[in-house]
Amino acid sequence: MANDPSAAGPVPAAATAAKEFKHFINGQFVGSQSGKTFDKRSPADNHLIGVVHEGGQAEIDAAVAAGRAAMEGPWGRMSIDERAALLHKVADEITRRFGDFVAAEMADTGQPKSMMEHAFIPRGAANFKIFADVVKNVATESFMTPTPDGAGALNYAIRVPKGVIGVICPWNAPLLLMTWKVGPALACGNTVIVKPSEETPGTATLLGEVMNAVGVPPGVYNVVHGLGPNSAGEFLTKHDGVAAITFTGETRTGAAIQKAAADGIRDVSFELGGKNAAVVFADCDLDAAIEGTMRSVFLNCGQVCLGTERVYVERPLYEKFVATLKAKAEALKPGPSDAPGVNFGPLISKEHQAKVLSYYAKAKAEGATIVTGGGVPEMPGALSQGSWVQPTIWTDLPETASVVREEIFGPCCHISPFDSEAEVIAKANDTKYGLSTAIWTRDLQRAHRVAAKIEVGITWVNSWFLRDLRTPFGGSKQSGIGREGGVHSLEFYTELRNICVKL
Repeated sequence: MANDPSAAGPVPAAATAAKEFKHFINGQFVGSQSGKTFDKRSPADNHLIGVVHEGGQAEIDAAVAAGRAAMEGPWGRMSIDERAALLHKVADEITRRFGDFVAAEMADTGQPKSMMEHAFIPRGAANFKIFADVVKNVATESFMTPTPDGAGALNYAIRVPKGVIGVICPWNAPLLLMTWKVGPALACGNTVIVKPSEETPGTATLLGEVMNAVGVPPGVYNVVHGLGPNSAGEFLTKHDGVAAITFTGETRTGAAIQKAAADGIRDVSFELGGKNAAVVFADCDLDAAIEGTMRSVFLNCGQVCLGTERVYVERPLYEKFVATLKAKAEALKPGPSDAPGVNFGPLISKEHQAKVLSYYAKAKAEGATIVTGGGVPEMPGALSQGSWVQPTIWTDLPETASVVREEIFGPCCHISPFDSEAEVIAKANDTKYGLSTAIWTRDLQRAHRVAAKIEVGITWVNSWFLRDLRTPFGGSKQSGIGREGGVHSLEFYTELRNICVKL
């Protein structure tokens, strides 16, 4: 089931040594029984990075069996302190192999080295330490209950792991978003089966080497590569040995997983799509608002679930804001991920490039003013074969336009003026999604007032992407189910049991 390399254009000579990405099951790297594989190509220049084994029912069965056995073995007998110490070692080993993880993520995503080094890989390692410490320091309830005989009863709660957790990961921040789930799942004593995106097999596979190096027992961390329907993803979500499923990705896929999880009444935690708004008031710190909006629109080539695709600017500031954002967007520098000064990467794949470009075409057809971008940049040499699109800004579309209503997941935004607080709140809420928003204003009374009325899971005031991992994270409406982060992750990854002792 491999793709046809001849259809991909020229392959750079330096990139001819393709890798082999195997599953990691019960502490060993293994191929697929079916022999099926698929190609992983570079988003930057479309060269063949490696061949990925496609998992099927046999690999999922083996991973579930390994996960269950680990919970009955040494992993299940570890104390909280012992588990926490081991997860700290995992984080330290990721840090020791920092360069390997940066290189793997750069190869998979094509994004700039600076972003991997300063955000995505460090956060991926930190997730293990943070959640190990959270689990160690969270108390449970206890109550003294009166009884008719006067002796009373003691009620107290304990937390126990749920079992084997299915972890289905996205491709936009592979290590960070995978360990955001794996960290708390393991800290709580569960075992996991990770199904990475087919677009980003690298760091999930590499993490298997880390688990073995620090002595995590076999079967605790498993990876099965594959696709969705009739492949590893579907078989994982339907397996009756999987106790719960956590997923980050598009809403349509989340709905399919929820249907599968209904058979067996298994828990789900979803972070799904978004069509996030930024609200910029005229009294804002303009430099800060521009810098924050640049990041929220163009970071990771716009492939951020919390990113901004709708920008509403109070009318007195509107023209200046549009002109300033345009100039900043046109100063972005695309290029190879490890080249000096590069701060703008490609989209994840040719398929996603086609999707984003289809929205660029829709915006033009619907009458948008194209402030900047709207096409494919001219890239030199082999980079011309990559999944590049231009940073793009539109204005002058109605709220009913496709690019204002539908999630694009690319480096683009539509900017609209507004005249009143009530108007902009109504526009921000006029969407089926509810993941995040950013509000820019010096008036903190207004900031609190508006933030309370916008229907999202997280609102930033005068910032964007500033995260405290102890806080609840998740979406409203069709942007997700449940909350994770800090003690909120414990609610999903453990069962809370009550024990009543008659005194």
